[in-house]
Amino acid sequence: MTDLTAADLKADILRHLTFTLGKDAPHASLYDWRMALSFAIRDRIVDPWFASTRKTWESGHKRVYYLSMEFLIGRLLEDATINLGLRDKAEQVMAELGQDFRAIVEDEPDAALGNGGLGRLAACFMESMATVGCPAYGYGIRYEHGLFRQGFDQGRQIEMPEDWLTQRHPWEFERPEAAYTIAFKGHVEKRDGRDVWVPGETVLAEAFDTPVVGWEGRWANTLRLWGAKPTRLFDLDRFNRGDYAAAAEPETLARTLSRVLYPDDTTYQGKELRLKQEYFLTSAALQDILRRFKAGGHALRDLPDHVAIQMNDTHPAIAGPELIRLLVDENGMEFAEAMEIARACLGYTNHTLLPEALERWATFTFGNVLPRHMQIIEKIDAWHRETYHPPHWVGIVKHHEVRMGELAFIMAHKVNGVSALHSDLVKKNLFPELEGLHPRIVNETNGVTPRRWLKMCNRPLSGLITDTIGAGWEADLDRLKELEPHVKKKTFLKAFDGAKRANKVALAGWIADHCGVTVSPDALFDVQVKRIHEYKRQLLNILETIARYHAIKADPQKDWVPRVKIFGGKAAPGYVVAKEIIHLINDVATVVNSDPEVGDRLKVVYPPNYNVSLAERLIPAADLSEQISTAGKEASGTGNMKFMMNGAPTIGTLDGANVEILQEVGAENFFLFGLTAEQVIERRKNPDHARDAILASQPLQDVLQMIAEGAFSPGEPGRYHQLVHRVWHHDYFLVAADFDAYLAAQAEVDIAYADRARWLKMAALNTARSGFFSSDRTIRGYMADIWGLESAL
Repeated sequence: MTDLTAADLKADILRHLTFTLGKDAPHASLYDWRMALSFAIRDRIVDPWFASTRKTWESGHKRVYYLSMEFLIGRLLEDATINLGLRDKAEQVMAELGQDFRAIVEDEPDAALGNGGLGRLAACFMESMATVGCPAYGYGIRYEHGLFRQGFDQGRQIEMPEDWLTQRHPWEFERPEAAYTIAFKGHVEKRDGRDVWVPGETVLAEAFDTPVVGWEGRWANTLRLWGAKPTRLFDLDRFNRGDYAAAAEPETLARTLSRVLYPDDTTYQGKELRLKQEYFLTSAALQDILRRFKAGGHALRDLPDHVAIQMNDTHPAIAGPELIRLLVDENGMEFAEAMEIARACLGYTNHTLLPEALERWATFTFGNVLPRHMQIIEKIDAWHRETYHPPHWVGIVKHHEVRMGELAFIMAHKVNGVSALHSDLVKKNLFPELEGLHPRIVNETNGVTPRRWLKMCNRPLSGLITDTIGAGWEADLDRLKELEPHVKKKTFLKAFDGAKRANKVALAGWIADHCGVTVSPDALFDVQVKRIHEYKRQLLNILETIARYHAIKADPQKDWVPRVKIFGGKAAPGYVVAKEIIHLINDVATVVNSDPEVGDRLKVVYPPNYNVSLAERLIPAADLSEQISTAGKEASGTGNMKFMMNGAPTIGTLDGANVEILQEVGAENFFLFGLTAEQVIERRKNPDHARDAILASQPLQDVLQMIAEGAFSPGEPGRYHQLVHRVWHHDYFLVAADFDAYLAAQAEVDIAYADRARWLKMAALNTARSGFFSSDRTIRGYMADIWGLESAL
């Protein structure tokens, strides 16, 4: 795309402004200019998109179909210009037209299609599959409102609907011809000796396609999102009788399916809706896959030679029974052959070691919503018992529940974990019996795309990298190792420091404007951003923050290393403890930030509504990466990789991909603390482990007493009594047990940061040794180990 002249791009922008948007330049708004630029850039993606599709069809190349409930794609405009090599040209042209490229980019809504790491990983994978030439479709749901937009009301989280689709989404193409009927409920009856599902409800799944272009525009794949529509618009007869609400029921049912990501499932209605969403996504995807496969003229028995289907977590685990249903009920295949074909096509990525996160559905709910699938699952379970003779406690349907983890494992030919430690724990702790019966677990350590998470979001650092080692590292991240000889040079470290400071100055300005807190760019920016969950231990971080505050108050004359503690992340609406932790963080921020005696020595900042765009601001400016989950609980993490890539050393436990980060960067460039996964299990055997740890730690006692006495909630002293009680008596995630070690590690951070030469070397080596964590490497691993295909480039 570098052969596109600035004049050509300007002409395209003005053409879209006039003929697509119906505006002339003097009367165009920021929105109009953004849309015109977006359409002009999108035009440049269509050619490689069509070319990639044609090449895949002509060669008969195997395709990957990636099923995920989340695709946290973020803003697409700047990302697309980066991959097409048009970013600087676009900025130049917009300046010539009197427009600020940065303002235009930031006017784009952040697509609300995910929650956290699972969705961001899926987005990275889509971009990397396009970069390495892996023919692929991503399948997800086109949520109108996504998860929720987070706000704070006196420190408490409040949830508001996301409104990203109130404006036209310029990157998608509506495909009304690609629509499939999705059925729910009803009953199953026998006809001519075969089981026939008679649905009670139906909706239409309609496709919306977004092209995903890889680096240098050499290949592009498709992200196909399903929107739900009624099979009939409304009941005219009921409407004419005046029953207006009932007349609109079909439309209400359909819109509800694609309205909100992860509806609150604390009610039966919420559980039913979530199960319907998962089936809606999966059935639409599989019907689409089979239609495309049949269009190639292949026999169904050859499906595994042309199709690889990856289930991203257990949300699409219904893919096994649904594929069997389509093969048996719709295509007349026998069950045994359908089982063999389905298992050869399907792969399952496990993302959690938390038993509660491995979905389980009450058989009543499952049978009510998907009666035919309940039959098929029972048949799969019976087949598995007869074939493999598992222990009596191992199965899919147990204790009136359908276990989706076991179903996904049994129906997949490969199961993968997402970090070396995680994959090992999946084998040993999560599915030991199933792995013993039929070994199939492999490891594919996660990665992130360096195009967005370094090239795009950190222009000062990526520019320095290119100036130092030359261009081309963006698609060959192992080349970052070429930075290592330069880390010994003062001139390079000074430039590296300058890049980091530029990002910190920019973030400090943003925090002042959007959070009303003044922070010094000279302070250590200590960042923990991720979903709020007890195992991720934001509580441990804020307890250490309180201990630091207490210590500063006790000795204000000491030469303290200034800190800015930055938190970010959402708590699930029904997760009471997580929302209490958010409230505590904000209450601590209120007290600390207004204390004149503390001043710049300590600030606490919690910007609301953490999303991809906010991550792109925070991560390049971070000095310290907080990865402090309880060992044995985090599958991998990808934020840890982004921070490392952007030159932030990690303070963390031996959990998830932290283990591999430690191996890559070296112990001297990592602040390790805390119990190991084995020690965590052993420590829990002592029912008084929390009390023992608290009684052995005066700093922790002081912190808990301050909270309990209302130091951070003076108007309501008892606000956090339950949270304090939980630490004393129900500390499952071992916050107390790891507190003193965390405190000591943070003291080491202070010492290292005060030695500027040492710190800069540590930070630069984190970047130089981060090449392993490119999602390009991860995708090549999937292609070789799971999907069985080579690049089409």
